Amino acid sequence: METKVVALDAQALEKCVTSLSRILADSVGDGASISFMAPLSRDDAEGFWMGDVLPEVAAGRRLLFGAERGNEIVGTVQLITAMPPNQLHRCEIAKMIVHPGVRRLGIGRALMNRALDSARKLGKTLVTLDTRTGDIAEPLYASAGFKVAGIIPDFAWDPDGKARHATTYMYRQI
Repeated sequence: METKVVALDAQALEKCVTSLSRILADSVGDGASISFMAPLSRDDAEGFWMGDVLPEVAAGRRLLFGAERGNEIVGTVQLITAMPPNQLHRCEIAKMIVHPGVRRLGIGRALMNRALDSARKLGKTLVTLDTRTGDIAEPLYASAGFKVAGIIPDFAWDPDGKARHATTYMYRQI
């Protein structure tokens, strides 16, 4: 089955908020450290998409992409493009999430490639991201050309609340 990465504007986000919320809630439940604690209800996940992401996408400060397989959104990534005046050359990758049931099929790579292509088209020359140190996505980021800038210990709680983990900051020049 082919993966197609599509840009999601505010209207498209509203139409697929159920799928996006499922991806987010199921990923947090599976242990993904993406700013939320488990269990994450679908209602709380929907609140994130509609309350936090939608206004940023509608205002043009953030690009949102969805990975489709069989007409269903199964992964997502955001490109935060609104930066302070002295950082207009850069952007940030945020909330790279692939549903646990379809990981390791190239979906994350397809999402990353689309985000990087979009950054390039916007004239950005530096892309940053952060990830849980040792996370399964870290090798993907490295293979996409990201380099480690540094590691901060005890940065965030694991989603189950049992331990804190370090976060690795990464960057890529394009």
